[in-house]
Amino acid sequence: MDMKKYIYILVAVLVSSMMLTGCKDYLDSENKSAGGQTAEQFFNGDATSLGVYAYSLMKPIVSRTNVYQYGTDLYVPSRGKTSPFHDYTLTPETSDIKSFYSDLYACINMANACIHYDADRTQYTPEMRFVRSYCYYILTQQFGRVPYVTGYINSAERNYPKDELSVIYAGIIDDLKAAIADDKMGAAYAYDGHATKDACYALLAKVCLAAGWDLGTTYNDVAKGTYSINDTQYFTEALNYAKLAGADETLTEPFADKWHAAKADDGAEVLFAVQYDRAGYPGVTQDGGHGLQNTYGHYYGSPSLGQKYVNSEMCITTKSAKLWDKGDLRYEATFMTTYYNANNADNWGSDGYYAYYNSPDTATQGIRWKYFPYYVSDAEIRAWLTAHQAQMVKGTWDNQPNAYKVCDAANSNIITYKVADDGTISVEMTQSYEDALEGSNALNKFPCVRKWDDATSGFVDGTNTSNDYRDIILLHKSDIVLVAAEAAYMLGQAGQAEGYLNNVRNRAGLAATTISAYSAKYTVSGAFEDEFHKGIDFILDERARELYAENERWMDLRRTKQLVRYNIEFNGKIGALLDMSSDGANAKLYRPIPQAEINANDALTTADQNLGY
Repeated sequence: MDMKKYIYILVAVLVSSMMLTGCKDYLDSENKSAGGQTAEQFFNGDATSLGVYAYSLMKPIVSRTNVYQYGTDLYVPSRGKTSPFHDYTLTPETSDIKSFYSDLYACINMANACIHYDADRTQYTPEMRFVRSYCYYILTQQFGRVPYVTGYINSAERNYPKDELSVIYAGIIDDLKAAIADDKMGAAYAYDGHATKDACYALLAKVCLAAGWDLGTTYNDVAKGTYSINDTQYFTEALNYAKLAGADETLTEPFADKWHAAKADDGAEVLFAVQYDRAGYPGVTQDGGHGLQNTYGHYYGSPSLGQKYVNSEMCITTKSAKLWDKGDLRYEATFMTTYYNANNADNWGSDGYYAYYNSPDTATQGIRWKYFPYYVSDAEIRAWLTAHQAQMVKGTWDNQPNAYKVCDAANSNIITYKVADDGTISVEMTQSYEDALEGSNALNKFPCVRKWDDATSGFVDGTNTSNDYRDIILLHKSDIVLVAAEAAYMLGQAGQAEGYLNNVRNRAGLAATTISAYSAKYTVSGAFEDEFHKGIDFILDERARELYAENERWMDLRRTKQLVRYNIEFNGKIGALLDMSSDGANAKLYRPIPQAEINANDALTTADQNLGY
């Protein structure tokens, strides 16, 4: 079954025939739109439509970049934009938190409904165990202790107390083990949207890693990110499950192919992805996708001039700009460093930004902007511009070309090079990093992420951000290799951890190194850098390079107990622990439980609110 197309058909049937209006009303036991039948009679033991709909409910969960990325070391809003996630000014009334929490439970309840009505115990029963487990994994990472409900809610009862993390983690692990043991569960991913045993092993590795940190370690100092390891059972399980998910395999798929717009959805390393399909979408296609390609970067002008719209929400920080070493193949595969020029919207897609993917001859295509990383010298930049002079002239194109050095190695300035039509190269402007982000000339000074580019987007008049139909990959091999590295490190097996780290680095074209020899190129204070953190900082840096823009960073920092330490060091809005606390003492290590959920749940009171709010 091709879920990319099937999902739209079944969702339409469900919505029209059952009038789904809210989480508690999905399947009323006396559903009148089903001709007076009970739900059991309506589905007749086949809950396929419910399973497909549950998969579709993952979409609003996995595409929320503000929840997963802000308030970390890697991303910063620009051009005057702010975010309560970045500033740590979230409250229990923040709308994005309320909808995120309710979306997670809506997906869980639909998975529970599918299991409840799947009398024939089809493939959807084990698959829904995976979906339910993924949602609870996200809930534990974002909200901590929450109500753990595995039965379908089809009544007005609202008495669900928060469960201990130990109970929730044990439940998730048992659910995934049951899914793996079910002979109806597929073994390996077939790029059709269905969860498989391999996906369950990968999720088990991530869940056990998180459980190891949450249940087996304790803080010594929250602001300094120091901790003690008290129990390693879950770290052992995380390593074992990572191996079952393929962590010991050598990574051979080129990183550029892994994320190329034309190849990534069917890549060799994908273990599970949420599905999108432009051809099968029954409505206005510009409204049926997601907006990940429009999120990570500066602002590049009107799409009518051939450029990709990016909303300035998540620019790179100075740390991000200096995170990649010279020779790291992941830099060019993560960021778009060459923007082609355009004539007008009539040639949109073959001119302009997407010409990178669609132009028949990029060797002669005019270039609008060229971005160079911090380690490229002035002489190298000038040599490149001279060699590409024929492309770096305005000519018949709409825009005068410029080039930028993204973060000067000496002082983190942004340097703008102008190329005149006669080939003369001059330094037009040198700006501080802050001015380039926020000043009057805060435009197109930084490259955008291209990992999520959809080369078939087509021209959209305006700033629509739901026109990306790339599948959202949630689980893949190199992530699991790094999970294995982290688990091994926490087990005291530094050499094994280095082996996993170097598997990832070797694929990126970098030489093998050790934890003791690793040295980052970005600048840190003396208070930040110490021997205690050397290993975990190396692992977090490698995860940042490998998983940049993949909606993992906030959870990575929270899990490893580095959230406050990293924000104090790298987030310009945070200077001390006090800035991450509403009560002056307890850090916001989780998101707030929405007040509306506390009010609606008879088993919760204000005492159940997470610390710091």
